[in-house]
Amino acid sequence: MTTVSESIVETYEQIKPTQSNTHGNAHGGELVKLMDEIAAISAARVAVEQCVTARISTVNFHTPVKEGDVVGIQGYVYETGTTSLNVYTRAVRERMESGDNPVTATTAHFTMVAIDKDGEPIDTNPITVETSKDEQLVDEATTDSPHSS
Repeated sequence: MTTVSESIVETYEQIKPTQSNTHGNAHGGELVKLMDEIAAISAARVAVEQCVTARISTVNFHTPVKEGDVVGIQGYVYETGTTSLNVYTRAVRERMESGDNPVTATTAHFTMVAIDKDGEPIDTNPITVETSKDEQLVDEATTDSPHSS
Protein backbone atom coordinates (compact mmCIF):
# COMPACT_ATOMS: atom_id res chain seq x y z
CA MET A 1 0.00 0.00 0.00
CA THR A 2 1.08 3.56 -0.71
CA THR A 3 1.40 6.19 2.01
CA VAL A 4 0.25 9.78 1.64
CA SER A 5 3.90 10.93 1.50
CA GLU A 6 4.71 8.38 -1.20
CA SER A 7 1.92 9.78 -3.37
CA ILE A 8 3.50 13.25 -3.52
CA VAL A 9 4.25 14.42 -7.06
CA GLU A 10 5.70 17.81 -7.94
CA THR A 11 6.89 19.76 -10.91
CA TYR A 12 8.06 23.27 -11.74
CA GLU A 13 7.27 25.49 -14.69
CA GLN A 14 8.06 29.05 -15.67
CA ILE A 15 4.97 30.92 -16.86
CA LYS A 16 5.33 31.92 -20.51
CA PRO A 17 3.61 34.70 -22.47
CA THR A 18 1.28 32.16 -24.13
CA GLN A 19 0.03 31.16 -20.66
CA SER A 20 -0.71 34.75 -19.62
CA ASN A 21 -3.55 37.20 -20.11
CA THR A 22 -3.38 40.87 -21.16
CA HIS A 23 -2.56 41.86 -17.56
CA GLY A 24 0.52 39.63 -17.52
CA ASN A 25 -1.06 37.14 -15.12
CA ALA A 26 -1.22 33.40 -15.73
CA HIS A 27 -4.63 32.28 -16.96
CA GLY A 28 -6.43 30.47 -14.14
CA GLY A 29 -7.17 27.63 -16.53
CA GLU A 30 -3.44 27.16 -17.18
CA LEU A 31 -2.79 26.67 -13.48
CA VAL A 32 -5.73 24.28 -13.14
CA LYS A 33 -4.47 22.29 -16.15
CA LEU A 34 -1.04 21.89 -14.56
CA MET A 35 -2.65 20.91 -11.24
CA ASP A 36 -4.93 18.40 -12.98
CA GLU A 37 -1.93 16.69 -14.59
CA ILE A 38 -0.19 16.41 -11.20
CA ALA A 39 -3.41 15.09 -9.60
CA ALA A 40 -3.66 12.36 -12.27
CA ILE A 41 -0.06 11.26 -11.76
CA SER A 42 -0.38 11.24 -7.97
CA ALA A 43 -3.61 9.22 -8.15
CA ALA A 44 -2.10 6.77 -10.64
CA ARG A 45 0.84 6.25 -8.29
CA VAL A 46 -1.60 4.97 -5.65
CA ALA A 47 -4.09 3.18 -7.89
CA VAL A 48 -1.38 1.63 -10.10
CA GLU A 49 -3.84 2.31 -12.92
CA GLN A 50 -4.66 5.26 -15.14
CA CYS A 51 -6.84 7.85 -13.43
CA VAL A 52 -9.14 10.50 -14.83
CA THR A 53 -10.69 13.61 -13.34
CA ALA A 54 -14.21 13.10 -12.03
CA ARG A 55 -14.56 16.37 -10.17
CA ILE A 56 -12.79 19.52 -9.09
CA SER A 57 -14.57 20.46 -5.88
CA THR A 58 -12.64 23.64 -5.05
CA VAL A 59 -10.18 25.92 -6.75
CA ASN A 60 -8.92 28.83 -4.68
CA PHE A 61 -6.89 31.58 -6.34
CA HIS A 62 -4.99 33.20 -3.48
CA THR A 63 -2.62 35.53 -5.37
CA PRO A 64 -1.76 36.20 -9.04
CA VAL A 65 1.04 34.42 -10.85
CA LYS A 66 2.84 36.74 -13.26
CA GLU A 67 4.44 35.95 -16.59
CA GLY A 68 8.03 34.88 -15.84
CA ASP A 69 7.21 33.56 -12.35
CA VAL A 70 8.20 29.99 -11.58
CA VAL A 71 5.32 27.88 -10.31
CA GLY A 72 5.94 24.78 -8.23
CA ILE A 73 2.97 22.44 -8.25
CA GLN A 74 2.59 19.67 -5.71
CA GLY A 75 -0.19 17.12 -5.33
CA TYR A 76 -0.88 14.14 -3.11
CA VAL A 77 -3.65 11.65 -2.42
CA TYR A 78 -5.15 12.18 1.02
CA GLU A 79 -8.21 9.93 0.86
CA THR A 80 -9.46 6.99 -1.19
CA GLY A 81 -12.85 5.44 -1.84
CA THR A 82 -13.74 2.30 -3.76
CA THR A 83 -12.81 3.68 -7.19
CA SER A 84 -11.98 7.28 -6.34
CA LEU A 85 -8.95 9.11 -5.00
CA ASN A 86 -9.06 12.60 -3.51
CA VAL A 87 -6.02 14.67 -4.38
CA TYR A 88 -4.99 18.01 -2.87
CA THR A 89 -2.89 20.27 -5.07
CA ARG A 90 -1.02 23.48 -4.38
CA ALA A 91 0.65 25.91 -6.78
CA VAL A 92 3.42 27.98 -5.21
CA ARG A 93 4.66 31.13 -6.95
CA GLU A 94 8.34 32.08 -6.91
CA ARG A 95 9.54 35.45 -8.20
CA MET A 96 13.07 34.59 -9.26
CA GLU A 97 14.24 38.13 -10.01
CA SER A 98 13.20 39.52 -6.61
CA GLY A 99 14.23 36.62 -4.41
CA ASP A 100 10.92 36.85 -2.54
CA ASN A 101 9.88 33.83 -0.50
CA PRO A 102 7.57 31.40 -2.32
CA VAL A 103 3.86 32.16 -1.86
CA THR A 104 0.87 29.85 -2.23
CA ALA A 105 -0.92 31.06 -5.35
CA THR A 106 -3.62 28.44 -5.93
CA THR A 107 -5.01 25.37 -4.17
CA ALA A 108 -7.49 22.80 -5.44
CA HIS A 109 -9.18 19.52 -4.55
CA PHE A 110 -9.57 16.91 -7.29
CA THR A 111 -11.49 13.65 -7.25
CA MET A 112 -9.85 11.19 -9.61
CA VAL A 113 -11.22 7.80 -10.66
CA ALA A 114 -9.14 4.74 -11.49
CA ILE A 115 -10.12 3.25 -14.85
CA ASP A 116 -9.40 0.09 -16.81
CA LYS A 117 -8.28 -0.08 -20.45
CA ASP A 118 -11.90 0.37 -21.57
CA GLY A 119 -12.33 3.52 -19.49
CA GLU A 120 -14.54 1.85 -16.89
CA PRO A 121 -14.11 2.61 -13.17
CA ILE A 122 -12.22 -0.03 -11.21
CA ASP A 123 -11.34 -0.52 -7.56
CA THR A 124 -8.32 1.39 -6.36
CA ASN A 125 -5.72 0.68 -3.73
CA PRO A 126 -6.22 2.43 -0.39
CA ILE A 127 -3.95 5.23 0.80
CA THR A 128 -2.34 4.78 4.22
CA VAL A 129 -1.33 7.25 6.90
CA GLU A 130 1.79 6.00 8.69
CA THR A 131 3.83 9.01 9.81
CA SER A 132 3.29 12.39 11.41
CA LYS A 133 4.12 13.95 8.02
CA ASP A 134 1.27 11.90 6.47
CA GLU A 135 -1.06 13.14 9.22
CA GLN A 136 0.00 16.76 8.60
CA LEU A 137 -0.64 16.42 4.87
CA VAL A 138 -4.11 14.95 5.43
CA ASP A 139 -4.88 17.72 7.92
CA GLU A 140 -3.74 20.38 5.43
CA ALA A 141 -5.91 18.92 2.67
CA THR A 142 -9.01 18.53 4.82
CA THR A 143 -8.84 21.92 6.53
CA ASP A 144 -8.22 24.04 3.41
CA SER A 145 -11.46 25.79 2.54
CA PRO A 146 -12.65 28.14 -0.20
CA HIS A 147 -12.25 31.04 2.24
CA SER A 148 -8.70 30.33 3.43
CA SER A 149 -5.88 32.63 2.43
